[in-house]
Amino acid sequence: MINTQGLSQQEASTRLNTDGPNELPREGHRTPWKIIRSVISEPMFALLLAAGSIYLVLGDIQESLVLVGFVTLSVGITVIQEFRSERVLDALRDMTSPRALVIRDGQPKRIAGRDVVRGDLLIVNEGDRVPADAFVISGDALQADESLLTGESLAVRKHPAQELPDIFPAPGGEDLPYIYAGTLIVRGGGRAIVCATGLHSEIGKIGQALASIEMEQPRLRMQTGRIVRLFAIGALLFSAGLALLNGFLHGNWLSAILAGIALGMSLLPEEFPLVLTVFMVMGAWRISKARVLTRKAAAIETLGSATVLCTDKTGTLTQNRMSIAELRKNTPDVVETGAHASQKESHDPVDLAFLTAAQLQKSPEKLRHYGLTPDFLAMTNIYSENGKCFAAAKGAPETIMRLCRMDGQQAADIRAAMEDMAARGMRVLAVAKSDNIATPFPDTPVDLFFRFSGLVGLADPLRETVPEAVKEAQNAGIKVIMITGDYPTTAKSIATQAGITAEKVMTGADLEKMTYEELRSILKGDCIFARIMPQQKLRIVNALKANGEIVAMTGDGVNDAPSLKAAHIGIAMGGRGTDVAREASSIVLLDDDFNSLVRTIRLGRRIYDNIRKAFLYILSVHVPIIGLSTLPILFNKPLILTPILIAFLEMVIDPACSVVLEAEEEEENIMKIPPRDPNASILSREILGLGFIQGMLAFVMAGGLWFYASAKNLPEDEIRSLIFATLVTINLALILANRSFSTSLVSAFKRPNPFLWKGAGGILCIFGIAMFWPPAQRLFHFGPLHGHDVTIAILAGMTLLLVLEWLKSIWRKLKL
Repeated sequence: MINTQGLSQQEASTRLNTDGPNELPREGHRTPWKIIRSVISEPMFALLLAAGSIYLVLGDIQESLVLVGFVTLSVGITVIQEFRSERVLDALRDMTSPRALVIRDGQPKRIAGRDVVRGDLLIVNEGDRVPADAFVISGDALQADESLLTGESLAVRKHPAQELPDIFPAPGGEDLPYIYAGTLIVRGGGRAIVCATGLHSEIGKIGQALASIEMEQPRLRMQTGRIVRLFAIGALLFSAGLALLNGFLHGNWLSAILAGIALGMSLLPEEFPLVLTVFMVMGAWRISKARVLTRKAAAIETLGSATVLCTDKTGTLTQNRMSIAELRKNTPDVVETGAHASQKESHDPVDLAFLTAAQLQKSPEKLRHYGLTPDFLAMTNIYSENGKCFAAAKGAPETIMRLCRMDGQQAADIRAAMEDMAARGMRVLAVAKSDNIATPFPDTPVDLFFRFSGLVGLADPLRETVPEAVKEAQNAGIKVIMITGDYPTTAKSIATQAGITAEKVMTGADLEKMTYEELRSILKGDCIFARIMPQQKLRIVNALKANGEIVAMTGDGVNDAPSLKAAHIGIAMGGRGTDVAREASSIVLLDDDFNSLVRTIRLGRRIYDNIRKAFLYILSVHVPIIGLSTLPILFNKPLILTPILIAFLEMVIDPACSVVLEAEEEEENIMKIPPRDPNASILSREILGLGFIQGMLAFVMAGGLWFYASAKNLPEDEIRSLIFATLVTINLALILANRSFSTSLVSAFKRPNPFLWKGAGGILCIFGIAMFWPPAQRLFHFGPLHGHDVTIAILAGMTLLLVLEWLKSIWRKLKL
């Protein structure tokens, strides 16, 4: 027995306590403490904090404070960025959380969507977001947009019934008495009994499925973690061994320990994780200016290696609004007549398409409205204008032909035109008009005589930026695959317009007949998918991953959430997307602009490329530091680079250089090369080789000066000043040389980098103060720096830069 009176407030409260609130659990929601804990638990940060603690125990308070201070700053930047992302998601959740109108204690009451319970009597009207799965018991021309669940762009009709089902069916289909949480009522209104809330709704079932899906771990972060551990182990063993050797050979154990600490500091790889963190945070900030929210900063670099982009159609490639694409007209005013047959204040996309196209300046007085019913699929309005009455009707062509009493060849011609338009992915409606209507008006528009005005083809238009974005992605070696719940003809039409290559159009039914190996084989070619169910999207993503592809998946609907989470990079739409899709994603496009995705791919490639440049620079600059830390030990000479001096070098130069290289613009060919091998290490043989060659050349410059100064028996503090000044110019030369490998130094200078000269100027100012300010001179044990010392240091840096540029030109020729 259906309860048409609603629940009492007491009964509703009891059910709310029993079933829980009508919302999805926020699994994985990151509080500020969780964010902080996840950041500081990373091995890379633990290494840095441990190093700072060791310096503190040894009494090197200055070094400890500098190191710990920089670590704290880096952690703070990361925490703030991720917490801001969570706050934006919270705001989006609040904006999209529906309110509900229910009957409680016999009276209409507006409540929060989370407070809706089973058995509640819902009142839904045009424009309402449905708060829970419900069974329609009464309604007037009720239509719902279920695209977020089914992927179909067209609204479906709802027909009331009086017998509650034992099993609530899946969404989809016309004239059914079911409405679903998260869908939108676009026409009419009605009442419905709530049958499922929270996790038991269709949205909830998909949400539960997400719990069993593991998200991909960022490969670059894992690689960096392994690199850090290997370097740390190597640094510990090498520095300890050399300290022991020094102690046994020379007997001065205190000096040997200090030398070992200095060498260990020169080998510690703290720059790698810090560079990675800075680049990811800065990258997230850069794309946020394009209204792209990065939920997981590491996803940016992964996006730069994507080989396949799986995209939904509705709301992603298309605008998710109907527009008039074609007219087959008998009269010139077919669009105006269609607009007169529409509701003026409407949420229905078909009505909006006619009203937008007609641009009516004024509307005559409406006297009568005949609504759409399951038996009569047309809408009719009667108006009064200049003392005369006329009627306008639009709807299914068969219904309009019935109104116009058409048959024979004329009807056959219209059906042929309908089939031609439908084959090209359009929704086809017919429009008719009746003039000089007498009063009183009949009970049904069938009793009026209509004149056929024409056929109207409606389509969900492609976003204007999509074709160019698809082309750029394809030029970058990224395969674009469309996966939609819409009809194959519509999918094929949109794919053609977008420039997506599709040798085959596979349907969900085709997919069900395939084995896993057959699907993997199909995916190696060019194809698109239509009439696809949510679990099938997940199967496609997993098959692509099994083929070795790096998969990026876009989507906005609940049906996209499992595949968003399973993909290497899940990209949700923030404006129209659901909470479930956003929570499952790594990146959220706040403006729902497909072109923003390609910009993010470009930025991801730029970030990875610049990280390689920064890692190459770090490797290069550590070679002379390691060499200059080792030479005094081998030749039983005083340390040139003391622990505090090495800390000063790394804590000032390396961050400054990281900022400079992070701000480098992308190379000109960044989107014209294939995606990188995702299994390739960022420290490839090429990078290691280049880094060693650059570093050895730098070491030859600085080491040669050390030998020369030592042979001249210069005072220890003066040698330290000369070598340190040389290291500063060498650092600047390495920065300039590593800005670009695809162009010459002159061409690179033409590319603007706002931080280049600021960074270089800042470094020179800081080290000028360190070397000429008496308190700093005493702290770092610097001696006087003479004019000829400055000249020698500058010449060393310039010579290194010229040699590196010559080697780069040879390397570019070898690459070609």
